[in-house]
Amino acid sequence: MERARSMPKIGAIVLAAGLSRRMGEAKQFLPLQGKPLFRHSVERAIANDLSPVLLVGGEQTEELRRLTSDLPEVEVLDNREYATGMASSLRVGIAAASGRVDAVLVFLADQPYVPDEVVQALIRTYEDSRAEGTKIVRAFYAGIAGHPVLFDGTLMEELRLVTGDQGGKDVIVKYKAHMKTVSFDCASWNLDVDTPDDYRRIQEIDPRLHQK
Repeated sequence: MERARSMPKIGAIVLAAGLSRRMGEAKQFLPLQGKPLFRHSVERAIANDLSPVLLVGGEQTEELRRLTSDLPEVEVLDNREYATGMASSLRVGIAAASGRVDAVLVFLADQPYVPDEVVQALIRTYEDSRAEGTKIVRAFYAGIAGHPVLFDGTLMEELRLVTGDQGGKDVIVKYKAHMKTVSFDCASWNLDVDTPDDYRRIQEIDPRLHQK
């Protein structure tokens, strides 16, 4: 999957600092297919040659470090303001990526079934259209917006100012005219794990429908 040297350098930010209030326990560590839930997103980033891979943790940062000690590609970042919402984790990741990449793909640690097909399609769309002024590339699954979301490096200063629990939503709305979307039919690729029912449902999905 190695891209030509002339292609933009794209990194990954994996947001894994959520409070898991509705789950009742740290959902990013729930087992799925023999590994912690968050590892699925991290491994997708690595498999698609994204660099750096920035994993943002909160209360459980040290556990994230322990569970990625075999992945030298991963930089684990500590978000001490994790309780204020997702935007604080995005700010930490963006700050670490600034000046190092031309763009970043933002993944959620509780969405384990995003396949390589999606990641590669977002990257190709960005590479093919960045000269036209594309600043954001977003995946849609069966008509519903989801992650990962690709942000051009020119948006990083604005992303470092986001607040609340909506991540980069305000920036996405502001630059909607400069956004490309990539559509996929498989709604299960967009499933996340917020509640015990979500976890049970995602365990019932045949993993052969997704990447190994």
